[in-house]
Amino acid sequence: MKHPFYLKAVWNGGRNSEGHIDAGGLKTIISIPQEMGGPGTGTNPDEMLLGAAATCYLITLAAMLERSDLTPQELTLESEAIVDVTNNVFTYERIIHKPRIVLKADASEAERAKAERLAHRAEESCMISRAVAGNVSIETLPTIVITGINAV
Repeated sequence: MKHPFYLKAVWNGGRNSEGHIDAGGLKTIISIPQEMGGPGTGTNPDEMLLGAAATCYLITLAAMLERSDLTPQELTLESEAIVDVTNNVFTYERIIHKPRIVLKADASEAERAKAERLAHRAEESCMISRAVAGNVSIETLPTIVITGINAV
């Protein structure tokens, strides 16, 4: 079964203008980031690729934890992207996912280890990670916390 997704975009003007995108649940202004010499209004392709990778990873991890009968008390994610600009060539080099999985106080060491394994496997299973494989390096640095033992 195939699932089509659609996006409409409008861009009036030159490089330093702004545009609008509408992709169903995502409606926003787009422009080139200030760090790259643009106006920095709305979002940009770099943030959207990071957002796609991060949300895909997080949803995949949540599903894998659920299927493994691990219910975290809290599941959060911080992700970072590194874009290199050399000789006016922009290269999306790397994404780093830092999931934080908080398990119940009675979680065993085996459950902690399982959560860590799943944190790494989720990156390999994520559709977006697979789509950019070979072009963008993706790293996962999980933190597994057992409530009351190593809570930060």
